[in-house]
Amino acid sequence: MKIAIAQLNYHIGNFEDNLTKIKGHIAKAKIDGADIICFGELATCGYPPRDFLEFSDFINQSNNCVESIKKESKGIAVVFGAPTINPILEGKDLYNSVYFIADQEILHIQHKALLPTYDIFDEYRYFEPGSDFNLVEYKGHKIALTVCEDIWNIGNENPLYTICPLDEYRSQKPDFIINVSASPFSYDHAEERLEILKANIDRYKIPMFYINHVGAQTEIIFDGGSTVMSPDSSIYEEMPYFREDYRCYDLKSVQNGLQSIEQPKNKILEIHDALVLGVKDYFEKLGFNKCVIGLSGGIDSAVTTVIAQRALGSENVRVLLMPSQFSSDHSVKDSIELAENLDIQYDIVNIEEAYQAYDKTLDPLLGDLPFNIAEENLQARIRGMLLMAVSNKFGNIVLNTSNKSEAAVGYGTLYGDMCGGLSVIGDVYKTDVYTLANYMNKDGEVIPQHIITKPPSAELRPNQKDSDSLPDYDSLDVILEQYIEHRKGPKEIIAMGYEEKLVKKILRLVNVNEFKRYQTAPALRVSSKGFGMGRRIPIVGKYLS
Repeated sequence: MKIAIAQLNYHIGNFEDNLTKIKGHIAKAKIDGADIICFGELATCGYPPRDFLEFSDFINQSNNCVESIKKESKGIAVVFGAPTINPILEGKDLYNSVYFIADQEILHIQHKALLPTYDIFDEYRYFEPGSDFNLVEYKGHKIALTVCEDIWNIGNENPLYTICPLDEYRSQKPDFIINVSASPFSYDHAEERLEILKANIDRYKIPMFYINHVGAQTEIIFDGGSTVMSPDSSIYEEMPYFREDYRCYDLKSVQNGLQSIEQPKNKILEIHDALVLGVKDYFEKLGFNKCVIGLSGGIDSAVTTVIAQRALGSENVRVLLMPSQFSSDHSVKDSIELAENLDIQYDIVNIEEAYQAYDKTLDPLLGDLPFNIAEENLQARIRGMLLMAVSNKFGNIVLNTSNKSEAAVGYGTLYGDMCGGLSVIGDVYKTDVYTLANYMNKDGEVIPQHIITKPPSAELRPNQKDSDSLPDYDSLDVILEQYIEHRKGPKEIIAMGYEEKLVKKILRLVNVNEFKRYQTAPALRVSSKGFGMGRRIPIVGKYLS
């Protein structure tokens, strides 16, 4: 038996394009003599469709895709995910299902049993869990069909669930497992995913074909890495990350474990590739072409600009250099050098005159009060206004350049440097931004070295440095990660050896600035807990305030 895997980049609600991709790969699998071709979870409609699932027309269009796929299945079996209607009046209206269609006949529909409702997942809002577990028999083989989370409760040891789907199949003696997935990327998830696959095979001793999505859906990025496992728990092949791919496998070779191909794991490489794909898909799927970025001469805007250029091409990236009376000469020089290295359009727009005009207009209101954050933020908002003017006039989407460290503690200006349609590095801590910059220079200097080595500064007042307001980023980022990603409270972090006053100050800043993050652009998610749909913190909560 030959089994093909199509690792594809779906587009939520774009039924026509999704169907075209699926049909094209069915045709390819037929040419290769495949007996089965497998696609991902909710392949007809894309993942996560969220409240689109509440529209009957959306479900009808997905069902139309199913009918079209059925027509294409002559001489081959097609395995794919799609929402199905729950015919029973009790429970949710839909199931998250996997179809097995062969020779223009639906042989089996298996419903997802384990519905994740944590972090970015909210499946129990829409779906009824499956409760029946039956194998599908095809060409002399008994096959266990599972959907994503169904393999994440090995031996019923996951406290989130009370049933283990593969244990339910065990007495029926399946020959191999197919798992259709939509497993989002985070920089440590690929290793965790392989551990889960290996643990399953350790338990069941049969091959598994694991099919994942690739591509970005706004802030959520899917990395691919679809994997075939041999019965001895070895990785037969892990498919590439961050690109569509198609492979065809001989079942006997997989059973014998005749090869072992695993993708290299590198945190910064994966973050880099994820961000490039995230920007590329955001623009392509929304029908945008060009972006504009405020290039300050700092590390954050430099890294954001390189990612944009690699995602969209030099011809589609424009930057504004907007110095004020507080900007250093080297900031402009460094920015020009970077723009020329990338061969992108740049414009210099000095904001000092605009700032003085605003200052004069505000004089009756502010009087002789001393210079403070009001005047600092005024500069940031002038820059934001200029970026939005270019966006409105020419259609360039503003890319936000804030990093996760600064977004966490509120070191940014609403309606100023926090504006934009997409936050590119909003889930990347400052220390990792520096590592990214050095990675970008691995084949020759792209980002001028002075941008990387100079002390970071917002340059909104004379001789300003980030260290005037924030602890050093090495300490700040560790404390933030323990609180945000690992959900450790102040006592636990203090016990790690950090000063009590510092820890409480940082955690308080995170919580009291939640209102800012609610109003900012979606940030491409690369960590296990990004600011966005997977983190739900009350704005007016008292905890640590």
